Amino acid sequence: MIQRPQSVYLFIVSLINLFVFFTPIYSRAMDDPYSWIGIVLAISLTIAMIVAFISIFLFKNRTLQLKTVKLATSIQIVAVASAAGVIFSMGGIGSYLWQEALGLLLIIVSLLLLWMAGRGIKKDNELVKSMDRIR
Repeated sequence: MIQRPQSVYLFIVSLINLFVFFTPIYSRAMDDPYSWIGIVLAISLTIAMIVAFISIFLFKNRTLQLKTVKLATSIQIVAVASAAGVIFSMGGIGSYLWQEALGLLLIIVSLLLLWMAGRGIKKDNELVKSMDRIR
């Protein structure tokens, strides 16, 4: 059902990925002379956000939901790598880049929530399998 904790995690992931577009790291990524990093960041965040939101409604098919969460996790790793590339292209995390570092932290929190959602789906799948064995 939709009220499961992993559904809440997936919804929060979608909101966080949407919020990253309004942080300084995204504007810095788009202003970067190597604009492909900003494009990769935007595309990976958008795809991860859409896949996470779609996987909320796949609760009846847990194996497909787990596959889509793994796909979103892989895409989110690309977003983390591109955001880290933006930070390091600006000279690393210094006293003047805390806002950009907070944007990177939001992307990492989103990755952790995707991982927690995957664990919750696995636990649900194991619970259903154990109940089938009891019958």
